[in-house]
Amino acid sequence: MTTTLKPTLGPIQLWGIAVGLVISGEYFGWSYGWGVAGTLGFLVTTLMIAAMYTCFIFSYTELTTAIPHAGGPFAFSRRAFGEIGGMIAGMATLIEFVFAPPAIAMAIGAYLNVQYPTLDPRVAAIGAYVVFMTLNILGVKLAAMFELLVTALAVFELLVFMGVVAPGFSFANFAANGWAGSDAFSSQALSGIFAAIPFAIWFFLAIEGAAMAAEETRDPRRTIPKAYISGIITLVILAFGVMLMAGGVGDWRTLSSINDPLPQAMKTVVGNDSNWMHMLVWIGLFGLVASFHGIILGYSRQFFALARAGYLPVGLAKLSRFQTPHRAILAGGVIGIAAILSDGQIDLQGMSLTAAMITMAVFGAIVMYLMSMLSLFRLRRIEPDLERWYRAPGYPVIPMIALIMALVCLVAMLWFNALIAVMFVGLMLLGYLYFSLTPGQRREAEQKLPAESHS
Repeated sequence: MTTTLKPTLGPIQLWGIAVGLVISGEYFGWSYGWGVAGTLGFLVTTLMIAAMYTCFIFSYTELTTAIPHAGGPFAFSRRAFGEIGGMIAGMATLIEFVFAPPAIAMAIGAYLNVQYPTLDPRVAAIGAYVVFMTLNILGVKLAAMFELLVTALAVFELLVFMGVVAPGFSFANFAANGWAGSDAFSSQALSGIFAAIPFAIWFFLAIEGAAMAAEETRDPRRTIPKAYISGIITLVILAFGVMLMAGGVGDWRTLSSINDPLPQAMKTVVGNDSNWMHMLVWIGLFGLVASFHGIILGYSRQFFALARAGYLPVGLAKLSRFQTPHRAILAGGVIGIAAILSDGQIDLQGMSLTAAMITMAVFGAIVMYLMSMLSLFRLRRIEPDLERWYRAPGYPVIPMIALIMALVCLVAMLWFNALIAVMFVGLMLLGYLYFSLTPGQRREAEQKLPAESHS
């Protein structure tokens, strides 16, 4: 059984994957943060999270260039902390990448519903899974070229959105009722700032997933730093630009609980029938498609890496004739479609399915960020001679900032999202149960791939 991925990706393609994985976060999801923190409170939250991600990416890049492995954080943590560490990071990353796509698929359905009001968003969401799982199965080079194209269009469209609504922007609109409480110093405002953390993280969630394409990258030691650093700069600029412009063109409260805030914000400026409006809806779909398509690539590589190492059923590591992990792609799709079909069937204590999926994905991401930064520190200590073509700048201060802020985010997430936290812990325990019952499977996998088992 073939279990080796073929390196075909260059720096521009990897930038397309890194930004494409995230770009839908600029189109929807983040505006739920306004609903709990207000615009000014959420601006504070986003500044904190942007700082965390910037520190994280500059640190994480050291790991991805030193250990270019399809498992990404799973491989780093297993090397640093052994099998248990690998299991924790691998399962957390898998949860992040499996639960983000249903939220994005539902947003695709919402955008299409703007154009076709009779179309059930859930039907459109499931159709998106079918189309983009197929594209991923047909080959990583084709998938990456498509990802680069739709990412470039999505970035261009966000710039167009900001330009079109700029004449209607007013900071007074943005700042009106901008705090969750009576003012910036109220306990309610402070609570809102921390409660909004998952929605600020959504602006940047999954950029780390480009590491899962590291085995398929040509010259990863040079390609990965270029892709990651240019990617985080791109996303920070877009996140603040979109948030400010969307919030300043009218009553932002009408955008704080919907899946298509940008078309609705533009509607305030140009009206329902403007060609700009129709262009935003259609090209805006590219932003959602870029992330949806890219995260399918990401979750499939995580399934693949865990299965290849014996942490999941080994059949998930089988490659198709196109050298893609087709079974892993389909496995994530089954889970995502089941989540979409459960919309309205599960009591989420007033939380929408989209918000719940975002929150679940963020739990996985935060645990993975913690494990990655801890791995960086431990590997510096136990493997000082590991070949590091890129070193985290400002070590140990920059990685420590990322680590502390991720820990603060996790505490806040646990405090404000108890139900989703329980569900997340339940999924992690299921992963641990499988892990504890299959030590022989891991030993057998290690014997078949001795070099990969230590990288």
